[in-house]
Amino acid sequence: MLPDREVGGMRCSEVLTDLSSYFDGELDAARRAQIESHVTGCDVCARFGGRFAEAVKALQRELNSRAPADAEVLARLRTRLTREL
Repeated sequence: MLPDREVGGMRCSEVLTDLSSYFDGELDAARRAQIESHVTGCDVCARFGGRFAEAVKALQRELNSRAPADAEVLARLRTRLTREL
């Protein structure tokens, strides 16, 4: 478990809670500024962010390296999904 430091008036756990809203542009300017201040000064979040980014990149590589599905399989899936809806 990561340490929960307070930097820039926020704890690491608060930043993680609001991170999705931050990237979706759903936070007010004051909350965005708090998150930016925390992330700028928090080495724990910087290290976590680096590891998280690497995990996402590895997952993207894995997903992109898979062979595309067979056209017949896709057609059957599409037909089945259409019937389910």
